[in-house]
Amino acid sequence: MKIITIGKNGVQEAVNPVVSSAGAADKGKPVGLDETGKLDPTVMPSGLGATTYVAPAYEALSAGDFVNIFDDAGTTKIRLADAQSATRIAHGFVKNSVAAGGNASVYLEGENDKLSGLTVGSEYFLDFDEKGKAVTNPNVYPGLVVQNLGFALSTTTILFKRGKGIIIK
Repeated sequence: MKIITIGKNGVQEAVNPVVSSAGAADKGKPVGLDETGKLDPTVMPSGLGATTYVAPAYEALSAGDFVNIFDDAGTTKIRLADAQSATRIAHGFVKNSVAAGGNASVYLEGENDKLSGLTVGSEYFLDFDEKGKAVTNPNVYPGLVVQNLGFALSTTTILFKRGKGIIIK
């Protein structure tokens, strides 16, 4: 969908609205609703809406993945969380798929509603076998990290509240 705006020299222009903001680079651009019919939290003022952080994706991410924020040679990036490493605990989750190098909006708390097959009321932990995913029974082998991610509100939603990772000895 395009929006008609008045461009330079008073000429009308058809432009695409911004659905997700990359920050200052999107200054002055019109805002549109996302695929859910809502405003993306990245276009909201600080302190209003979900707490998010935007940075480039180190690798491809799928909607619903639990992710880790890390320093890659001086640049903050986003990668899949991994219970096999204490340096890759989940800091949040993404609601949209992002290609490697694209900007990822990380939700640092709240409802991860991009999942499926959950058991309502069950606690979920960072998965050992599949990076970025959640399981009800964490692996407790030496060297692994057990991190509570939250509990299922529905068959598609985990209420994420970041737990500290515990390293199994």
